[in-house]
Amino acid sequence: MTDRVAAVDCGTNSIRLLIADVLGDGRLADVHREMRIVRLGQGVDATGALAPEAIERTRVALADYAALMREAGVGRVRMVATSATRDAANREDFFAMARAELGTVVPGAEAEVITGDEEARLSFRGAIGELDSAAGPFVVVDLGGGSTELVFGDSAGVQAAFSADIGCVRITERCLPGNPPTAEQVGAAREFAAERLAEAFARVPVEGAHTWVGVAGTMTTIAAVALDLPEYDSERVHLTRLGLNDLRAVCDRLIGLTHDERAALGPMHPGRVDVIGGGGVIAEVLADELSRRAGISELVVSEHDILDGIALSIA
Repeated sequence: MTDRVAAVDCGTNSIRLLIADVLGDGRLADVHREMRIVRLGQGVDATGALAPEAIERTRVALADYAALMREAGVGRVRMVATSATRDAANREDFFAMARAELGTVVPGAEAEVITGDEEARLSFRGAIGELDSAAGPFVVVDLGGGSTELVFGDSAGVQAAFSADIGCVRITERCLPGNPPTAEQVGAAREFAAERLAEAFARVPVEGAHTWVGVAGTMTTIAAVALDLPEYDSERVHLTRLGLNDLRAVCDRLIGLTHDERAALGPMHPGRVDVIGGGGVIAEVLADELSRRAGISELVVSEHDILDGIALSIA
């Protein structure tokens, strides 16, 4: 009998589902993969609490995911909640909701808050799964809504990891109110990104890395725009290689566009329109540091990330 598992990754900006079959060699075969923008972290940086309407948006998505899991015959599920829920004053409202929805699939299932270190290790495992081990050591960067994880390691595993308190939603809310942002706002955002990432670079020895792998929605969207896709295509995006000059050019373009101009781009998800510029700022700072510290000249963008790592952790 097939061992069918489900992984849910609930971040600051999006909630994602992977239903997969565990193959005999321990690899995964996708059954269903889906992402929705729910903006769970809406305003949490300023208020310290999850907005009730954000919890409700997440509940609606999770209820639909639970129905898909039941229909697919999922036997095990793991849901991981990341940056937005770590410190929220009303976090129990979120976890009670998640218990109620997940319990319809597997009695007793609930969402977990994981540490930044565990988040990093799961992302790394998912991200390098299809890459040639000879391309290592790797630095995997998971650029999320509220946090950015840097992970260094090779095919034998993770050697160092750090979760920096910055992401595309957080930097946008704090630094980039303009439409488009002014040069002063972009400059302040770069300084903020460099400051928040400084400890990550101090703690993670990226100087030894040979390959930079970028995961999560900001990175995959940047790749899709660079490829000039008419609409988002995960198969085209997966394992795209972007030279750093091309990466910077795309990021500069996204930062400088108005909201409506970004929305008009074919592969742009509506829920990323207002935060992709902030993600671009962070990506540029990462590119500058990895070029300077490790001589890295390109970014490899992977569609496989923490979601695959979560599924593998229960496989």
